[in-house]
Amino acid sequence: MRRLTLGLAVLRAVGLGALLVLFLNPTRSKPVPTTAPPLVLLDASLSMTGANGPWRAALDSARRLVTGDTGGGAAGTIWRFGDAVTAFDTSPPRAGASRLAPALAAAAARGGPIVVITDGAIGDTADLPPDLRRRPRIIVLPRAPFFDAFVAAVDGPHRVSATDSIRLRVSYGTAGLRGAAGTPAARTGTLAVSGGGRRLASRVVTLPDSGALSAELVLPAARLPAGWSALEVSLEASGDVEPRDDARRIAVEVSPQPTAVVLASPPDWESRFFAKTLADVARVPVQLFVETEPGRWRDGTTLAPVAGDQVARVATGARLLALIGDPNRLAAYRRRAGVIAWPLTTARSGDWYVDLPPASPLAGALAGIAWDSLPPAAALGDLSTDSSSVVLLTARLARRGSARPLAALRDSAGARSVTLVGTGLWRWGFRGGAPAEAYRSLVAAVTDWLLGTGATGAARIEPVATEAANGIPLVWRWTDSGAPRQLAIVLEAEQGRGERTRALRFDALGRAELVLPPGAYRWRLPDGPESGLVVVEQYSDEWRPATPTVADQAGEPGGGRLEIGARDQWWLFVLAIAAFATEWAWRRRQGLP
Repeated sequence: MRRLTLGLAVLRAVGLGALLVLFLNPTRSKPVPTTAPPLVLLDASLSMTGANGPWRAALDSARRLVTGDTGGGAAGTIWRFGDAVTAFDTSPPRAGASRLAPALAAAAARGGPIVVITDGAIGDTADLPPDLRRRPRIIVLPRAPFFDAFVAAVDGPHRVSATDSIRLRVSYGTAGLRGAAGTPAARTGTLAVSGGGRRLASRVVTLPDSGALSAELVLPAARLPAGWSALEVSLEASGDVEPRDDARRIAVEVSPQPTAVVLASPPDWESRFFAKTLADVARVPVQLFVETEPGRWRDGTTLAPVAGDQVARVATGARLLALIGDPNRLAAYRRRAGVIAWPLTTARSGDWYVDLPPASPLAGALAGIAWDSLPPAAALGDLSTDSSSVVLLTARLARRGSARPLAALRDSAGARSVTLVGTGLWRWGFRGGAPAEAYRSLVAAVTDWLLGTGATGAARIEPVATEAANGIPLVWRWTDSGAPRQLAIVLEAEQGRGERTRALRFDALGRAELVLPPGAYRWRLPDGPESGLVVVEQYSDEWRPATPTVADQAGEPGGGRLEIGARDQWWLFVLAIAAFATEWAWRRRQGLP
């Protein structure tokens, strides 16, 4: 009888071992040899030309690397990176941000050795994938320490009436080392507001050892001319080495009187969210008054007491008046036209879900809203309509039963008014996302219909923000109901430096960017009423001292590393087949099954 031999056992073990290795597929990495020339990613953010910035040294290093002066072989290529990746040129850096990830991803796809030259202050280090972060050689040319006092931010209203006070919340601070540049650094400084070439307000503040504090500056709006003005808030402190981050600017429009007035009696979340959203979407001054007790009115922003006759006078002169709360307490202010009536007293509680809007003059402005995703109204009152009324929105209790009107438009002989009887709509704005945009669209559509001048939703474009930091593009939003299209915009620089016409190219989301040098620009459309003021500041976060977020590293040689798996080795397959075939033949010769 034939017996199994040691040779057959070895062949079986070799075949099974090869199959096991192929099944588990362990991997190893090895350097990828390449003859590609080096690619140098040169940091072109503003910090490279800030105080003690290493731009000249970085430029010389990049040139030596790509011309082979360091023994690197063939000439390479230089790319600039900041807020975007651009081709190389020797002009000073202009980018207001240091984002390495897009440039590193594009360079890795190109192949070949990668060298990054930077001052170390990279803004998106945490977003870099580990494999990309290990790949390049990094050369850090850090900035020498220096003391810097700066104005970090200015918050305040953009549209006010001539009788208002402009309250500016200013965030200021210090960074770096006191006395690092050889001069003593001040412990106090002066915050000053200027506009139109003159100082409007000032305040002495204590500077922190490091970090930021905030202070409030107040000035009467009557000190500014009617229309748009650019206010500058600056920090004056001795020992400050970098002056370009010592001031921030804000655009403010002053009107003779508020165009829109909101009266809330009593105040609640509904009036608070409505007034805030109205101020955001309506390109007109908005003023809020709240009646905390019967007959006692206060300014909704400052809570300062306001006389009842003053409230009545302002409400009478406003083109749009919103009455939110108890209709009996607000009855004295009710008028025939230009009113948003929002009674909140008599309502049936429950989850009232808003239906798709029926046909109305505002149906087009409300198109595209995902109504099924909106939070329900908390309660719904009774709304009577007549032949001069058009139902704007309806709602159903728990999505069942018959629809009841939630909002209606009334237009009688040109006298327009809007009535809403739902409560809890503020939750749309509170939730954010799509519900917040739906709330903004509703407020904008109603406001524009009442004003009847295209002040909000009928405008084709509007700036997303009226201020932008140095090196950051200004962004415009398409607000018309039609598809976005390219528009020409006329920009007039401050101090009468002439006009320029630029093209706004909107993407599929209706946003267009425009990069401008620092300054204040009055803008208008050649064929439309849209106009305003935008400001590009000299300030940038890049001017401030920053701790490096990357360090020098040798990087991976050549073209990076290649991951090789067991299944990439052809000889393992040959070994397994040969072992099993040999074992089978040996068994056949010995007569084994």
